[in-house]
Amino acid sequence: MLENLRTLGRVIRTLATKDPVTRVRRFYEIQSPSVEFAARTTRYMNVGYWEDGVTSLDAAGEALATKLADAAGFKPDDTVVDVGFGYGDQDFAWLRDRRVAKVHGINVTPRHVEYAQERARREGVAERADFQLGNALALPFADGSVDRVVALESAFHFYPRSAFFAEAFRVLKPGGTLATADIIPLSNDTARMSISSGPLSFVKFSIPDENWHDRARYAEQLDAAGFANVDVRSIRDRAWEGWRRFQASRPSDPAFRAEAEASAVKGMANHWRDEALIKKELDLLDYVIAVARKP
Repeated sequence: MLENLRTLGRVIRTLATKDPVTRVRRFYEIQSPSVEFAARTTRYMNVGYWEDGVTSLDAAGEALATKLADAAGFKPDDTVVDVGFGYGDQDFAWLRDRRVAKVHGINVTPRHVEYAQERARREGVAERADFQLGNALALPFADGSVDRVVALESAFHFYPRSAFFAEAFRVLKPGGTLATADIIPLSNDTARMSISSGPLSFVKFSIPDENWHDRARYAEQLDAAGFANVDVRSIRDRAWEGWRRFQASRPSDPAFRAEAEASAVKGMANHWRDEALIKKELDLLDYVIAVARKP
């Protein structure tokens, strides 16, 4: 009960916050990690890419990170800037599997930065993994200095996202690539504030109006920033339904029930109980991987 009251207090404080950067930071401090990652093996927070046979958010989260790395064309010896990196699981996977030379992680949430820094030290990769507090609209890198800029389910927060596109263009080397995995509406006719289900409340409260537009407008903004070879491709059929099924099943999962407090289990069950409404609203949302190259 006490944790529920604390969570409610964090929600109220977040909704009352006007500054967009502080609001995002507080949004990611609402949920206790002990609940969010109960009975999990990773700290991926993305929707995931639900390939055939994938049944956990841990596997789906890593699959989405792999999908984004493929889209960005990661190569050994690349310098990668990961903006809005969460707890950094994808960065450690890219260092391990793609053997990129260095990952610079930029994030506004101290909890995330501290966790990733400690993990980098613990795993002996601190020289190749630099995690720091920072703003997506003021990246601390020189013009034309990095090979890839990526944002794994974070760019919808950036206020506005079009300014992030311009900043990514600035820091990329000629021939460098920007790649995002992102949440947008299928149609510009969908009112963001019409989304009312609990699990999708983040759409209403953490995506600014300036970022609420469809694939066509997304591509136009990348073009306007100076990028070439722009491709904004939907993967929604491999994203939303797998995520919904997994989250809705967690309250009945014995492993989750064993680790999470009873009040948290009950709260999650209530959060996901209106299956019809959640499915209806997910039908309004797109999920895209966007790729663009700096000439």
